Amino acid sequence: MTIAELVAGLSDNPYFGAGFGLFGLGAGAAVLRKGLQGAVVLLRRRYMITLEVPCRDKSFQWLLQWITERGARHTQHLSVETSFEQRDTGHVTTKYDFIPSVGTHFFSYGGTWIRVERVREQQTLDLHMGVPYETVTMTAFGRDKALYFRILEEARQIALRKHEGKTVMYTAMGSEWRQFGHPRNRRPLRSVVLDEGVSERILADVQEFIGNPAWYSERGIPYRRGYLLHGPPGCGKSSYITALAGHLQFGICMLNLSERGLTDDRLNHLLNTAPQQSILLLEDVDAAFVSRQSSVADKAAFDGLNRVTFSGLLNCLDGVASTEARVLFMTTNYLDRLDPALIRPGRVDVKEHIGACSRHQLQVMFLRFYPGERHAHLAACFAQSAAASGRSVTPAQVQGHFLCHKDDPGAALASADRLWSQT
Repeated sequence: MTIAELVAGLSDNPYFGAGFGLFGLGAGAAVLRKGLQGAVVLLRRRYMITLEVPCRDKSFQWLLQWITERGARHTQHLSVETSFEQRDTGHVTTKYDFIPSVGTHFFSYGGTWIRVERVREQQTLDLHMGVPYETVTMTAFGRDKALYFRILEEARQIALRKHEGKTVMYTAMGSEWRQFGHPRNRRPLRSVVLDEGVSERILADVQEFIGNPAWYSERGIPYRRGYLLHGPPGCGKSSYITALAGHLQFGICMLNLSERGLTDDRLNHLLNTAPQQSILLLEDVDAAFVSRQSSVADKAAFDGLNRVTFSGLLNCLDGVASTEARVLFMTTNYLDRLDPALIRPGRVDVKEHIGACSRHQLQVMFLRFYPGERHAHLAACFAQSAAASGRSVTPAQVQGHFLCHKDDPGAALASADRLWSQT
């Protein structure tokens, strides 16, 4: 019997014509549809692998850039991301990156086709980042999770190469660390001239700490190190920390203890979630708190400026919940204003005074600005002139003086008396 004859027979059947046959066909179609849906779900669960990356994850921007460069190169649906890049010449150029827009994209990686779906929730706002909540979902055939590990690692390496030779600055935004400005060219450590032996002592101590985590673990000592640089303003404390971070290939996490809205809990969270291979920097800690030995009137003057308590800061530095594998630098212009509890060993392990220019510093700075052996005698005379005047100057003042005579070392020496008279 052919299908045509079967259909003709059903049409003559009174029960089929009464509706029972149509009901049966509808039920069969529903069962078939459910079966197909179940098969699709089974296929996705057993033979497909999916990775969802939310916008708050650190790899979100890395992945978007990787998709742009290595994945969906030929997609026609794009969105623009504008950034600024500093060249070696010092000029900042504008850069436009076209990344896959919201929607679905397909591309092939390592012989595997991958479906990428970028979804933006217009009604949902990420409170920490202040942008609409987004996710990127990648779906591929197979059950090999290593595929996504390779993609994420490749995306991370591409991002690191973009920052190669740069120092990345971070600042606290809400409860997260966000990159601050564009990465800066690394400053050579020798470009910051400190007194004899100071730079060498700090560098040797930091390198010894970074290279010996097992030593601390074996002895049950918390693996963290604190440094305090103190001295008058303009002597190079912040400049040296920036140069040191570049030399170590570290970033810098800048934290302002006087920031309105900063609480003990948020401070502890930020210290515990700082990016790896970064220096935590607390500048001018003397301005955030007064000594507990100060008068009640002095304390009242500072009351209400911030919500971080002094005991909260101490617990963040070396309490039971304080983070390890941490390099922390603090700076102050007035060492005597700091509470002894803040700078005791365990919280501050190394203290170095960064003061006014010594004779050695003046000679080295002179030769940095005016290199060449022929200028060695002028450098010695310049340092001798400072000693004879009996005045002390900061590196910032000396640098400003040299900038007024960029190409004339003789004029810099001849007008040195004017520099000493200004101090």
